[in-house]
Amino acid sequence: MRAVDRLFCLTLCRFWARWKEALVVIRPDTVVCWHRAGFRKFWTWQSRRRFIGRPSTTAAIRALVRRVANENPTWGAPRIHGEMLMLGFDVSERTVSRFMPRRPFDPDARQRWRNFLRNHREVLAAMDFFTVPTATFRVLCVFFVIHHARRTVLPVRVTEHPTGTWIIRQLREAFPFDSAPRYLIFDNDKKAGADIRAVIEHMGIRRKQITPYSPWQNGVAERWAETVRRDLLDHVIVLNARHLHRLLSEFVAFGHDERTHLALGKSTPSMRTATSKPNGDAEIVGHPRIGGLHQR
Repeated sequence: MRAVDRLFCLTLCRFWARWKEALVVIRPDTVVCWHRAGFRKFWTWQSRRRFIGRPSTTAAIRALVRRVANENPTWGAPRIHGEMLMLGFDVSERTVSRFMPRRPFDPDARQRWRNFLRNHREVLAAMDFFTVPTATFRVLCVFFVIHHARRTVLPVRVTEHPTGTWIIRQLREAFPFDSAPRYLIFDNDKKAGADIRAVIEHMGIRRKQITPYSPWQNGVAERWAETVRRDLLDHVIVLNARHLHRLLSEFVAFGHDERTHLALGKSTPSMRTATSKPNGDAEIVGHPRIGGLHQR
């Protein structure tokens, strides 16, 4: 740049505060929205290419499931599914549970579960999964374990195929030696098979599987996953598993050391110490975190 160019830029900065916006052709939020829309259209196209999924359920089977459930109020989906198999109908237990009529909600059940979480928070941990799309429309699965006492996230791992052996290895790394909690809460998911449940019991942990379609019972893990989406994943496009693991590692470190939590009395999991009140001459400087998405 010549002296005339420098003088022009200096004059432009002085009299036009928003001159940087003219250099941006596309905003980052626009690119992220395009990627999300393209991901939805891609999987819509994938679903229409060929017939996938379970075969459709006839109206007669749906009516029979509702009839058996109404005639036997104390029966759950597993028992009704067994009755359907004895009658010669080839349906899955998940299909039966989907078409069962809604039972009246018991408010005492929610209160009992809330009291259990409050009274045992020091010995409670929860695990959960959530998915993240990449730039090439691949779907990555994120596995994490969070402790209820201080909202401490133990391991965060990324994989494309979460097999039972892989999940067992992550659980053993999350609770080495005698650090296992007394209770472990996890969803009623097919990923948590019989081998995983056996390993959890072998580690001396009492497993607490939530009831189907009740994510509120695993609210701490669900809220952390939603926080990751809102504060991180909604603002970036993930390239691959390594890129996602690096972002999540930085976010977990930021959440432990610097991010305040309402459930902890607006403190941090690592108990960050508050500084003394600055005087009038002190300058407060912001330090970027996670690529500038957040500031300390």
